[in-house]
Amino acid sequence: MRKLFVPALSVLTAVAMACGNASTPESKTDSTTVSADTTAAATTLTADTAPANVLTDAEKADGWKLLFNGQNLDGWHIYKGKTSNSWVAENGTLHCLGSEKDKSDKRADLTSDSTYDNFELQADWKLAPKGNSGIIYLASEEFDAAYKSGPEYQLIDDENFPEKLEGWQKTGANYAMGDPLVAAAKPIGEWNQARIIVNKGHVEHWLNGQKTAEYTIGSPEWKKAKETGKWKDAKGYGATKKGHIDLQDHGSEIWFKNVKIKELK
Repeated sequence: MRKLFVPALSVLTAVAMACGNASTPESKTDSTTVSADTTAAATTLTADTAPANVLTDAEKADGWKLLFNGQNLDGWHIYKGKTSNSWVAENGTLHCLGSEKDKSDKRADLTSDSTYDNFELQADWKLAPKGNSGIIYLASEEFDAAYKSGPEYQLIDDENFPEKLEGWQKTGANYAMGDPLVAAAKPIGEWNQARIIVNKGHVEHWLNGQKTAEYTIGSPEWKKAKETGKWKDAKGYGATKKGHIDLQDHGSEIWFKNVKIKELK
């Protein structure tokens, strides 16, 4: 009996040890899970609070240049040299303060000092509810408004704008020239990324990684859209070969950051 008792005790000890060992991986799994969740949260936090308006070494090597330094309006001026307090640099953003009454004579676009012909432009933007704005490119200052010369990447609150919108008025469209290929805007209040490529007359609009417009300036399709639409009497529209980047003040609040450009050869 003594011989039987000892093995039984050994078996119980072994079971106890096995149970103890079984609990160890479970404990490690819990620890790993918590660690993974914490890491994910930290990664998200880092992504949300990552420094803005800076270029990586790779971007610099690739030819990218910042159009907004994150601190002031150096490199920009009010369209046609007008006097305006519409635009401020604050909290690392270019902020258009807007106008409650939205009177056109109070608006003032912010225009790049430099001009560009073939380029890739990127900008993060966030729009206020019911807002309306745009990024105009290849703009000339010979007219009373930039949109009379350069094409416009439309930015608007597609869902809540107080007036009915036509397709060609929606976000990502080549304004007044064609509907966007897809609806790719994030909900109002969230940051979006716009990307514009102009290369020897061929133009692409991208929004949050999706292509929303593609056209060629001067093509038969482009000419037809111009001659039958809003720009039929705007002789200077699309005629500028090398022009300014223009951020539109349409009376609405809008914020821009990470505004950068790469000139194409």
